[in-house]
Amino acid sequence: MSFDSPALWLALLQIIWINILLSGDNAVVIAMACRSLPEKTRKWGIISGAGVAVGLRIIFTGIVATLLALPWLKLIGSLALMYIAVDLALPNEAGDETVEASDSLWKAIGTVAIADIVMSLDNVVAVAAVANGSWFLLIVGLAISIPLIVAGSSLVMKVLDRFPFLVWAGAALLGWVAGEMLLTDVAISSRIGGEDVAHHWAYPVAGASALLVVGIAYTVGRLRKARAHAE
Repeated sequence: MSFDSPALWLALLQIIWINILLSGDNAVVIAMACRSLPEKTRKWGIISGAGVAVGLRIIFTGIVATLLALPWLKLIGSLALMYIAVDLALPNEAGDETVEASDSLWKAIGTVAIADIVMSLDNVVAVAAVANGSWFLLIVGLAISIPLIVAGSSLVMKVLDRFPFLVWAGAALLGWVAGEMLLTDVAISSRIGGEDVAHHWAYPVAGASALLVVGIAYTVGRLRKARAHAE
């Protein structure tokens, strides 16, 4: 894709949006890890930790994107992305994660970086799917979106709480990406008549995947509520 291609910039916006949706918990953990630092060094702990995390996540995502070029792995990645999308749309049942507060700047930076990587498998799979092997999209998309999350985590979470439909829109977006990724798997496209046929069915399959994700999430959410009321 060239720099004047609308598809390039659309994919870049998708990466940023996906990271904003999926990185809220990461931002909270970053804040918790740095909360015991002195006021003067707290900002540097967050910024430095996020910087290290950006570099590590770019490498990690690049590895995943490379692996997705192998047959059947995009199918697995597509299913994983659908699971992530459903999980995103559902309210979190687990308790709040706790991260040990760090009173050392370097320890805080390490904690922030490790926490970000450990908690970011969903981001990595989603971003690798959208980037489709483009290192430009990986680097620029992550470099833009992660600092935005760190700087505006509280604002982002308030917006998502106030407008829950944005979470559902994000889940549908992930479902759409999963459907597109499914058809680009070499093992799948070769069995349905080649890349031209796969391209022809890309939008219908992506749309069906998005609807499937939203439908499953809605159904599971209703079942959980019914079970909670029964108890």
